[in-house]
Amino acid sequence: MAGRVPSLLVLLVFPSSCLAFRSPLSVFKRFKETTRPFSNECLGTTRPVVPIDSSDFALDIRMPGVTPKQSDTYFCMSMRIPVDEEAFVIDFKPRASMDTVHHMLLFGCNMPSSTGSYWFCDEGTCTDKANILYAWARNAPPTRLPKGVGFRVGGETGSKYFVLQVHYGDISAFRDNNKDCSGVSLHLTRLPQPLIAGMYLMMSVDTVIPAGEKVVNSDISCHYKNYPMHVFAYRVHTHHLGKVVSGYRVRNGQWTLIGRQSPQLPQAFYPVEHPVDVSFGDLLAARCVFTGEGRTEATHIGGTSSDEMCNLYIMYYMEAKHAVSFMTCTQNVAPDMFRTIPPEANIPIPVKSDMVMMHEHHKETEYKDKIPLLQQPKREEEVLDQGDFYSLLSKLLGEREDVVHVHKYNPTEKAESESDLVAEIANVVQKKDLGRSDAREGAEHERGNAILVRDRIHKFHRLVSTLRPPESRVFSLQQPPPGEGTWEPEHTGDFHMEEALDWPGVYLLPGQVSGVALDPKNNLVIFHRGDHVWDGNSFDSKFVYQQIGLGPIEEDTILVIDPNNAAVLQSSGKNLFYLPHGLSIDKDGNYWVTDVALHQVFKLDPNNKEGPVLILGRSMQPGSDQNHFCQPTDVAVDPGTGAIYVSDGYCNSRIVQFSPSGKFITQWGEESSGSSPLPGQFTVPHSLALVPPLGQLCVADRENGQIQCFKTDTKEFVREIKHSSFGRNVFAISYIPGLLFAVNGKPHFGDQEPVQGFVMNFSNGEIIDIFKPVRKHFDMPHDIVASEDGTVYIGDAHTNTVWKFTLTEKLEHRSVKKAGIEVQEIKDSEHKLETSSGRVLGRFRGKGSGGLNLGNFFASRKGYSRKGFDRLSTEGSDQEKEDDGSESEEEYSAPLPALAPSSS
Repeated sequence: MAGRVPSLLVLLVFPSSCLAFRSPLSVFKRFKETTRPFSNECLGTTRPVVPIDSSDFALDIRMPGVTPKQSDTYFCMSMRIPVDEEAFVIDFKPRASMDTVHHMLLFGCNMPSSTGSYWFCDEGTCTDKANILYAWARNAPPTRLPKGVGFRVGGETGSKYFVLQVHYGDISAFRDNNKDCSGVSLHLTRLPQPLIAGMYLMMSVDTVIPAGEKVVNSDISCHYKNYPMHVFAYRVHTHHLGKVVSGYRVRNGQWTLIGRQSPQLPQAFYPVEHPVDVSFGDLLAARCVFTGEGRTEATHIGGTSSDEMCNLYIMYYMEAKHAVSFMTCTQNVAPDMFRTIPPEANIPIPVKSDMVMMHEHHKETEYKDKIPLLQQPKREEEVLDQGDFYSLLSKLLGEREDVVHVHKYNPTEKAESESDLVAEIANVVQKKDLGRSDAREGAEHERGNAILVRDRIHKFHRLVSTLRPPESRVFSLQQPPPGEGTWEPEHTGDFHMEEALDWPGVYLLPGQVSGVALDPKNNLVIFHRGDHVWDGNSFDSKFVYQQIGLGPIEEDTILVIDPNNAAVLQSSGKNLFYLPHGLSIDKDGNYWVTDVALHQVFKLDPNNKEGPVLILGRSMQPGSDQNHFCQPTDVAVDPGTGAIYVSDGYCNSRIVQFSPSGKFITQWGEESSGSSPLPGQFTVPHSLALVPPLGQLCVADRENGQIQCFKTDTKEFVREIKHSSFGRNVFAISYIPGLLFAVNGKPHFGDQEPVQGFVMNFSNGEIIDIFKPVRKHFDMPHDIVASEDGTVYIGDAHTNTVWKFTLTEKLEHRSVKKAGIEVQEIKDSEHKLETSSGRVLGRFRGKGSGGLNLGNFFASRKGYSRKGFDRLSTEGSDQEKEDDGSESEEEYSAPLPALAPSSS
């Protein structure tokens, strides 16, 4: 936010109207008269308007080759909307780099503050009131609106101008008088959009942060008194002192999260994890948490970097006939309500120092020069980066020995659930300290911090483990007969599964994530659905796909990702698939994928652009014979024999084996009957994991909430793994030597088992660890993969997110007695899991992950309803039934509402 930018309070109501179509050439001809010359250094900006087809065109809004002369310069430029009739902005693509630009804002208004080619924004942005259309900072990814949704501009009452504001924070890139042409490219259409996008700004105007105050809350709340709006994205904004910003809808006393984010992370518009509708009478609430530590004077709300801001931008859509383009909330009408705000709103989100945004850092430096920071000796606990969530837990555990003692030795006397622990942490945070975000210097200091953090994290995990009630398990283990024993490592001891908090891929989203894998180079590979979704309209009662008219997915559905920085290394799979599902990679690097709409299995060579190497099944033809599948879910390829195993699937309950060339060999399995399925009976065999050392194939029997393992040579049932903590669903499994990983599903109505990941000792099936992410939360974790070093990736089909976890073990690692052979025990210290056989498995079975562009996170269909669909026809649609008869499909990103008013 820039200094002296006029208040962004505007209410624009656009009546719907019929659009008269004009030739793109006439648009361009008219617009040429108003274009301004650009610098020679700004290549690609000489054609601001580019026709796309008879109804669509692209608009390039760029700075005209400017050179800021001092830090924290704000430049504005305007561009008249090149059509007289209504048009709709449906896509935004940033054209900027954080190397030169701190942030950009795009406004819509009727008259800019200047008619020059550009001007200092201190002179103002617009002469009238402006509404925000787009915001960008720190290399945030592109933002594509949901299908059928657009920002309405032009026409009789719409905005006549776009105004671009660019903030140049650090001008070191301009020391040689280089010129900048940063900006944003828009995709506009003249086709009327049924749903109109808008912005709801929640903003504090009177917050005061006392000097030295450890925790200061700034609360905003307003009654919503308009037609229903449907939230699909959000953006937070503070300056340097902000720790976390959270927004909620409050209905009948129930808090529903809209979005929660650290303002020190890239300030992009992030998609909501779940669709949120806001109706007349609801309350909208937001909280910004600040710290005044390090300041010697009170900090007020303002536009300079020595001031603060507390802003939550909510991006929504409404039905066109009721659309309001901009709304604001600057009050706190219900202060008492914040006594019941969820504890998460008080806990900072972990931010590594190299991810922190450079908020007006030059002005901040000037401020520090004038007002010295409070310097105090640091205790051991304060050596940690206190902006990190785990460091807060470390402080709690390190300074409150009564808590540690009670939890560790008298677990039954303490908290009964993890929510109690979270609430307690929040209480300690509020009473104690949010910590400083000062950057640490020196490699030795960094290493010391890492050791302290590791030790404290392990202490926390040991504490949490004492809170878990003993497992009640159903586990049958059939050991290999004498003479048929196989070496299989056994793991016992303390396992600590931790989210990799420095991995950026979790915030960058593809479409619905259906499969994850690792290639032979250990790169992450994901299989996603782009702008297609699996919902109640996808199949008829005979499992025939009903949305062929949409065509195949027009973007690359297979993405190869750098496992360290989430950069896209390679992509493929465009115009091939309709509803992607399973992904596996064999030892030679071939991709094996399933498509539940096509009812087919594909073998793809990533280096061959000519199409699939092998196709099994008949396109769009469900069936149960040797040549057909019915919504196949996963594939596993034996690294030794090349045998192909297919789990088939949603409407068949069988495993099918093929030769390496694709010839049918055999099948086994049948649909389970009753609540106690017999061996070989399945209800949605959903995921496969080969165990080559033992010659076994394990199947995640999803709807029966269990794992069944079979011999690959005889198809003989070996054992079942089932735990009460699985709940009713097991979605996916992954194997590395000695360990089996799994994820379950959301609990059914009335059930208590949470969605989480599991680490199990494969030899005896015992659960070693249970884990969840810190950033965001599991909704429908659809696939899981473990790599040879214990790194685990989980892809979620509801949140379109992939998480990365790392596995640290402090244990006794010993070989077990197999086939009557005694094996000497070896004790190891804390280490990462590494085995040579694991490397082989990583190459053949590799399932991996990624997290990519923000586009295509949201797609749906008009009039969509979530009720009344058959489980199998909608993937259980990876769907889950509730006892009240309602159903929740996996296969949607954010459903468009039915036209009737919301009753929920």
